[in-house]
Amino acid sequence: MSYPPPSGPPGDEPPPSPYEPPRDQSPYGPPADEPSPYGQQGPHQSAHWSQQPAYPPQGPYGQYGPPPSGPGRPTNVLAILSLVFAFVFPPAGAVLGHVAKRQIRTSGEEGDQLATWGLILGYVFTGLTVLACCGWLALVTLGNTGNSGGY
Repeated sequence: MSYPPPSGPPGDEPPPSPYEPPRDQSPYGPPADEPSPYGQQGPHQSAHWSQQPAYPPQGPYGQYGPPPSGPGRPTNVLAILSLVFAFVFPPAGAVLGHVAKRQIRTSGEEGDQLATWGLILGYVFTGLTVLACCGWLALVTLGNTGNSGGY
């Protein structure tokens, strides 16, 4: 036995589900019959929910700070090497500092302070190395002049 499907009057729609919002309201906005907790009232409320705020355009990734202001003067490579070699091999740091300062005067590159610090540190560390070597030689020669003691 077959039962006819339950139906109301012809052309009548089923009753709305209590779990779905009404068809004339957006499912993403607050209910129209409840007051907004943020103090917004009226028809402009649903239009507000559908618009996104405008964000400023994003710059390229990995760059911080203000954008570069055009091509600047490059830094002299020998000035950088002068500072590095002042710690590794101090006499070379002093020589590279002199050469870098001469190149900077003629070419107008950046790096004058780097070359100056390479010169200063190169001479200071060279002097300290020479003093340490002289002190070590003095200890070796003075230590060997006495009797060895026969131990």
